Amino acid sequence: MTLQPLMRVKTTRDGVASRRTFLCQVGVGAAGLGCLGLKEILSLNAQQLQQQHKHVILLFMQGGPSQFETFDPKPGTTNGGPTTAISTAASGIQIAQGWTNVASNMRDIALIRSMTNREGAHPRAVYQLHTGYVPAGGVRFPHIGSTVAHEIAPRTVDLPPFVSVGGGLGVIGSGFLSNQFAPFAVVDPNRMPSNSQLPGGISNPHFASRLNLMKTLEQDFAQAGNQVSVQQHQNIYTSAAQLVRSPNLQAFDLSQETAATRDRYGRDGFGQGCLLARRLVESGVTFVEVTLNGWDTHQNNFTRTTQLAGQADPGFGALITDLRQRGLLANTLVVLMGEFGRTPRINGNTGRDHFPAAFNLAIAGCGIQGGRVVGSTTASGSGIANRPVSVPDLFCTFCHALGINPRKENVSPQGRPIKIVDGGNYVQELF
Repeated sequence: MTLQPLMRVKTTRDGVASRRTFLCQVGVGAAGLGCLGLKEILSLNAQQLQQQHKHVILLFMQGGPSQFETFDPKPGTTNGGPTTAISTAASGIQIAQGWTNVASNMRDIALIRSMTNREGAHPRAVYQLHTGYVPAGGVRFPHIGSTVAHEIAPRTVDLPPFVSVGGGLGVIGSGFLSNQFAPFAVVDPNRMPSNSQLPGGISNPHFASRLNLMKTLEQDFAQAGNQVSVQQHQNIYTSAAQLVRSPNLQAFDLSQETAATRDRYGRDGFGQGCLLARRLVESGVTFVEVTLNGWDTHQNNFTRTTQLAGQADPGFGALITDLRQRGLLANTLVVLMGEFGRTPRINGNTGRDHFPAAFNLAIAGCGIQGGRVVGSTTASGSGIANRPVSVPDLFCTFCHALGINPRKENVSPQGRPIKIVDGGNYVQELF
C-alpha cells in the first residue's frame, strides 16, 4: 500500500508544520498505511513527505513532430528518408538519430507508437491534446494542467499550481474552472517573473494594508450581486501577493544552479525551461508545461528536426536523470508529445505534412514502467498495425498515473456536468 493518504496532509514549505498538527491531520488514517507503523510515519522527513505530492511536467512539441524523426524511425525505407536509428539503454528499442540522451534514459521511458486521432488542423489538435476535448461552442474546456491542479494541487503551496514556460499555450486557460487554476506564464526561463518584487519603499505590512483596502472597497460591488466576479478578482490578487512575498520565489532563479548543470540541460530556452520545471516541481508546483515551437516541418524536415532534437534531447534527458537521482521521478509524470505526427510521404519540399492518423510520444515516471513500447505502425508508417491509443485513452492514462477519477464531473457555469475525460480507458501495458 502506498502513502496516498499523506498527500492531503497540510504542510508548510519546510514540511509538516508540527508533529502535533501532523498527528491531528493523519489521525486514524495511519492505520490505512499498511506496512508503515506510526513510528515509521513520524520518522519521515520533509523531503519524503513532499515526494508524496504528485506532479506533471508536459514537454509540448508545438507544430506536430515527425514520428519518423523521433521515436518510430523507419530506416532503409522510402518513407523513412535519410533518418537512421540508434540503439537505446533498453534492449530491442531503437529511436531516431539525434536523441542520444533520451536513448541513455530509455529504461525509465516508455513509448506509445500507436497514437491515433482525426484532428489535423493545428488549433483544434492543440486544443484537444491539452483539454481532451475538441473545441465546442459555448463551453471553454480547461487545460489539463488546470484540471490536474484543481484535483490534486495542495492548497498550502505558495507558488502557482500550474506554470506554463515559453509557449503561449496557456491561452487555453482554466476554462470553466476557477481562475486560481489558470496557468502562470513564464515567457523566458532565464529571467525572474515580471513584477515579482514589491514596489520600492513598500514594506510587507504596507502591502498587506493595500490588499485589505482593496477588499473593503469591493464589498459593495460584491453585495450588489457580483460576488463571483469579485471573488475571481481577489483570487488573482491574493495569488500574486502570495507569490511576491514567498521565499519560494527563488525557485524561478536559475542563477542558483551551477554552470555545469545549466550546460547539461542545454543553454537554449527549452533546455533551461526543463531545468526550471525540475526546480518548480521540487518547490511544490503541481503542473509545469514547457513548449518547444517549430515542429511544423512542411519544408526541410530533416534539417529542422535535427536542429530541434538538438534542443529537445538534452533537456528531456537531463530532466529524467535529475528526477530519478533526486527521488522525484516516482511521483512526477513526464510526457513529451505534440498535437499530431507527420505524413509518411516526403513532399516536394523535403518536408512532411500533417498526419494525425499515426503518431507517437514518450512518457515516464509516476508508475510508468520504462523500457517498453506500446503499439506499432505498419512497415510504411501509414497506419496503426496494433494497439491503437486514442486521445481519451491517453488522458485516462494521465488520470490513472495521478490517482484522478477520469469520470468525475465538474460543472460548467451553464450548469452542465462535464467529465474530466469522456470515454477511453487507460493504457494498462504502461503500468
